Amino acid sequence: MTGESEVAGVEPAERPGSAGVEPAERPGSAGVEPAERSETEFWGEMRAMTQARIGLGRIGDSLPTTRVLEFRSAHAAARDAVHMPLEVEEFVGRVEQVGLGAPSVVTSLATSRAEYLRRPDLGRQPKDLSAVPHSEDEIGIVLGDGLSPRALADHGVAMLDALKAELSDRYSIAAPVIATEARVALGDHIAAAMGVRTVLVLIGERPGLSVADSLGIYLTHLPKPGCTDADRNCISNIHPPEGQGYAQSARIVAGLLAGARRLGRSGVALKDTSRADVLEAAEALTLE
Repeated sequence: MTGESEVAGVEPAERPGSAGVEPAERPGSAGVEPAERSETEFWGEMRAMTQARIGLGRIGDSLPTTRVLEFRSAHAAARDAVHMPLEVEEFVGRVEQVGLGAPSVVTSLATSRAEYLRRPDLGRQPKDLSAVPHSEDEIGIVLGDGLSPRALADHGVAMLDALKAELSDRYSIAAPVIATEARVALGDHIAAAMGVRTVLVLIGERPGLSVADSLGIYLTHLPKPGCTDADRNCISNIHPPEGQGYAQSARIVAGLLAGARRLGRSGVALKDTSRADVLEAAEALTLE
């Protein structure tokens, strides 16, 4: 007998590295997937896709100091956006340069910013509309400071210019009206004074912790005092480059305006079909 544990006709167990046997693959060697991404890399990629506060990390039982300071900064920016008054004279000059006529300026019954915030009802009622010319044009445009005068200052003029480019070759547009301490429904009173068939209210939206300068457009066909939110259509989140762009928003307005004129009303019965062609094309490509 030999000292080896061999059985006739049976090869001894081959050892890793011996002839005919591949060595076990080591992490990082060819054919082995690299280590998974770190948690920091994963959340970094997620945060790049949204303005929401996600994956902020932890230091012990608390958020990292940087994230806490970012939150406080965003909160301060939102508060400032609400309370910062619109520089009316400077804004009037910029609006006039768009070329839709000299804008008139009105205000609501709210006598101060503090009262405007405490009494939303006063922001819906006009103080005096004698400065608004009666035009009987097809479209009236009201630029209201709303809950973010900063949004109107940042985006109002560029949005007005985009609306002019999109609509002026099809509709007559009255000279703009600038409204301070304004809520959306103030536009109904202004539209009645103007004599227009459709009013577009460009107004600063309520600031949030992600966006403090978002602009909204409220479209009301056949406006009159007493209209409700169910009678309007809203295009919101206008604040390029992160939010919706001016040209895209103007195209949506044009689609809603055409639909409102066919339907005879705006609001819940009217749907945005501006993206229908794009969606149909995408669906066709998918089916093919």
